[in-house]
Amino acid sequence: MNKLVEMKNIHKSFGEVVALRGIDFTVKDNEVVGILGDNGAGKSTLIKMLAGVVTPTKGDIYIKGEKINPRNYSVKKARKLGIETVYQEKALGDLQPLWRNIFIGRHRTNRLGFINVAEEKRETDKIMRELIGLTGGGASCESSVKTLSGGERQGVAIGRAMYFDADLVILDEPTMALSLQEVDKVLNFIRKIKEMGKACIYISHNISYVYPVSERFVLMDRGQVIVEYKKEQVTLEELMDKVVMATQVGKRQ
Repeated sequence: MNKLVEMKNIHKSFGEVVALRGIDFTVKDNEVVGILGDNGAGKSTLIKMLAGVVTPTKGDIYIKGEKINPRNYSVKKARKLGIETVYQEKALGDLQPLWRNIFIGRHRTNRLGFINVAEEKRETDKIMRELIGLTGGGASCESSVKTLSGGERQGVAIGRAMYFDADLVILDEPTMALSLQEVDKVLNFIRKIKEMGKACIYISHNISYVYPVSERFVLMDRGQVIVEYKKEQVTLEELMDKVVMATQVGKRQ
């Protein structure tokens, strides 16, 4: 597999607070990587850097082999390079219809520069049907987000990322506060990302959710990568034990 993303010796400080300390991190084409760690481990800072929201204090980032200039790297540039991020914070507008949520900031326009509403609605219905598999009442392009379940909302956000031809979809705690049934929906969406030949970074505190859909696991603690495993190297139970042990060692240091 080719390296889709490569981060080398990444450091990030916010004033006197050190968030990342010499991180080396890669994602290969069509790979699902689970990033694990407690609050404050640096997981969100790392992915916000890839998303173009946060600039590294030191280190190099390569995307599809291209070295990124941090001075002109942005969310827009990240999207152009095929990186889409779904954050744990609200990714959708509750009161807006689905079609507006899908195309917000990236509207289809006609030759006069006006939003092509009919085309956006058609494409939204197609996304709901073909990418997400929502075929019930909540699948209508006119439905408001507030009518969807938590898992369906995550599905819409993931479907939006996939529609805009992302090579890498980053999911930051996508199963937070969801029921087990809703978690299963989100995990199936992640499997679909893999089936479509895309890569995914899945960030979560819950190892039992990350394990079934990930091929590699990266544990972070206090701004560092402290251990990494391929799935064939470790069972779920072993991974849980190793994460607990590694985190405890990190806290003693």
